[in-house]
Amino acid sequence: MPADAIRNPLSAITAQQPFLIVDGALATELERAGFDLNDSLWSARVLADEPQAIVDVHRAYFEAGADVATTASYQATLEGLMARSLSETQASALIQRSVTLAAQARSEYLAAHPERLDCPPLVAASVGPYGAYLADGSEYRGGYALDRAGLRDFHRARLATLLDAKPDVLAVETLPCAEEAQAVCDLLRDDFPTARAWIAFSARNASELSDGTPIREAVRAIADCEQVVAIGVNCTALEHIESLVREIRGETDKDIVIYPNSGEVYDPVTKTWSAACAVSVESDGDGSDHDHDLAGWTPRWLAAGATAIGGCCRTGPDDIRALADLRKALG
Repeated sequence: MPADAIRNPLSAITAQQPFLIVDGALATELERAGFDLNDSLWSARVLADEPQAIVDVHRAYFEAGADVATTASYQATLEGLMARSLSETQASALIQRSVTLAAQARSEYLAAHPERLDCPPLVAASVGPYGAYLADGSEYRGGYALDRAGLRDFHRARLATLLDAKPDVLAVETLPCAEEAQAVCDLLRDDFPTARAWIAFSARNASELSDGTPIREAVRAIADCEQVVAIGVNCTALEHIESLVREIRGETDKDIVIYPNSGEVYDPVTKTWSAACAVSVESDGDGSDHDHDLAGWTPRWLAAGATAIGGCCRTGPDDIRALADLRKALG
């Protein structure tokens, strides 16, 4: 395949900025707006009921400084939607709507900010793991009953549906095991060779994926996939990120994308969040300490090798605005 067939859509921004800014949590903002997301479809249910609410959240993140809108398709699968009495055609249309809503928000943002037309924000189509479809918390455990071939079969139709809507990149995220990442890479190579994707794992500590696989081993397994333009970690505790970035950087020179949680702890059984013990960045030598916010940790993550930074669960536009302010200060 010609080298220019696999371009990196992130590079237009990372070439101009100290780092690319990914958006924050979509579901958190929808909950703050009053939506009840205690549902197996999570934020995907809003695609059908209140699409403008999703546009509004994407627009808020763009206004805060995000370079990427991550779509409301994390938990939107053909199987899950069809189980809610939608036809396959209706389910496909709803999944594709997630991309068109993010694109709509981008168009509205660019109309108000023409200075961004030369380097517009990106639309990343969210692809959640098999565990998200199960809605049983297994994206934080791994240990699926499906093998690699079964995982390919599960992801194939949704990848095709999302790519038909023409996002800039696929955000394949919260993968708890290397085998699922390899299954996605199989599909990208064989079925969708011109697609571009980032793959972000969930991790249980500073060096292992959620299922216990060393992250270095997982990165080695997918590092040669040309369609994967970035590798990283999301939905993981802040204090583990710096080490995880160093582990990833030891295995690849690709972009590293990280978007951790806010610092609160999620219980996948009760589906509730609780405050964690305060975690602070160690003194950086100027006599000051930082709280456990994204911007406070970012200089360390950049030094470790991260090139794209955002927020996952329980983060919001204020967190992204702080990242944008930091980036501006870094020049």
